[in-house]
Order: sequence, then C-alpha cells, then structure tokens
Amino acid sequence: MTFIDMLQGAERQNRSLLCVGLDPDPARFPAHLQGDASRIYDFCAAIVDATADTAIAFKPQIAYFAAHRAEDQLEKLMAHMRAVAPLVPVILDAKRGDIGSTAEQYAMEAFERYGADAVTLSPFMGFDSVQPYLKYHGKGAFLLCRTSNPGGDDLQNQRLASVDGQPLLYEHIARLAQGPWNLNGQLGLVVGATYPAEIQRVRELAPTLPLLIPGVGAQGGDAVATIRAGYRTQGGATTGPVIVNSSRAILYASSGADFAAAARREALRTRDLLEAAKG
Repeated sequence: MTFIDMLQGAERQNRSLLCVGLDPDPARFPAHLQGDASRIYDFCAAIVDATADTAIAFKPQIAYFAAHRAEDQLEKLMAHMRAVAPLVPVILDAKRGDIGSTAEQYAMEAFERYGADAVTLSPFMGFDSVQPYLKYHGKGAFLLCRTSNPGGDDLQNQRLASVDGQPLLYEHIARLAQGPWNLNGQLGLVVGATYPAEIQRVRELAPTLPLLIPGVGAQGGDAVATIRAGYRTQGGATTGPVIVNSSRAILYASSGADFAAAARREALRTRDLLEAAKG
C-alpha cells in the first residue's frame, strides 16, 4: 500500500486523526527507566503497544535516538511498529534538507534503512532537494510550511516578489506542494497547530494534501480549532487529511510504572476530542 492508502485505512480503522509522536528523552522516563538511554526501545515499544489502536500514524523524531547513539534501537522500534500495527503508517521526523547525492543518501536512510512510510523535509534548498525522496514509489514526504515555533515568522511570514502578487513564503510553499512539485501525489505539508488561521489558509491553497500538524498538547495548540481549520470531507470521504501530532503530553502522561496505561488514556482522550471536532 502507498502511504496515502495506509493513512486512509488507519483513519477508518482506528477512527483517529491522532499521530503519536515518539520523542524519547531518558531524563523524563519513569523512575525505573530514568536516565538509561539503553531502555529507549523498551519505553517507546510500550507506548506503541498501548496506543496502536488509537493512532492514525506514529512519528519517531530521529534526533532523540541519534543523540543517545540509539539508531539501532530505532531500527528495532520500526520493526516492532510494523509487527504490531502494520496498517498504521510511520512518519520519520528528520527534517532533512540537502541536494544531489546527499539527499539520495538521506532518502535511503529513511526508506531503506528505517523502512519509514513518510519523512519530514525542509524545502529551503528547492525542488532538487525533495526529488530524490519522490523516487520511492508510494512513500510520503512532508514539507515544512508554517511551523509551530514562534521563530517561524522570521522566514515563513516574509513576502515574496512574484507574478502572483506578494505571497508569503509559506503560501508559496503550499502552492508548489499542491502543484508542480507533487509529481506522484506523494507530498504533504507541516503546519503548526499554534496557528489555526494559517492552517486554514494552507488548506485553501492545498485542498487535497495531507497536513501534518504538530503543536497540540504540550505546545498549547487548540485541537478543535485545528480540525475545523484543516480537515475536509466530501460525500463522507476525507479529501483533506490531517494528522494531528501529540508527543510529550502522551509520552509523559505519568512518571510512574503506569506510564503506558496513562499514555493510552491521554491518547484516547485526544483522539476522541479530535473526532468530536469533526462534527
């Protein structure tokens, strides 16, 4: 199945728009695991097991593994997710952005070494930094567009001189992703939940692309406003998919031995909130 097929299937099967972000910080692990980077896999696998039927996707953040020399644990975790939740797609949050042979190596890392179904990318270096990922048939690539951090204003909200007027940079990225860059229907966009008005604008410019929306939970994004701004259906079918990510609020819902059960409760709460917002 393609990434889009998996996404649609997981939405139906799990009745969910929730993406469970896997950002393992050993310093925040429950007491019996705390500070032990060799237990990253154990922690994340327990979260996956507890939330597999609540999620539209999982999103491991590669830096949290690489910083602790835990890439082998990430490989093991990717295999575990495929085994216990084969229909739930995995988005590798890497935010890569390079050109030529380097981009080809990053694409190989994401899709061949780790077996991800999609990856996050920075489009700042242009289409030739994105194209190597599109050679992998059926895989997804999410371009940073309007991110959830305050510093995103520094570049993303700058106006461009253009034949189309003076679009903001993030608007230009959305148009490229919906149009000439989306050669095989593989692209999506990253838009932060902290900016619901911008989510709505991106949805206007990119009506059919999947939107990966971080910022709900610990970053304070409004889940209801996020869904109303970005989620679209026609004839009962999803036409504008959204993937709403929550990481820390789920991972660290409890600091005790019940951390996995607490993560499940928080994931269910967030999933149900998102479902209710669909109306």
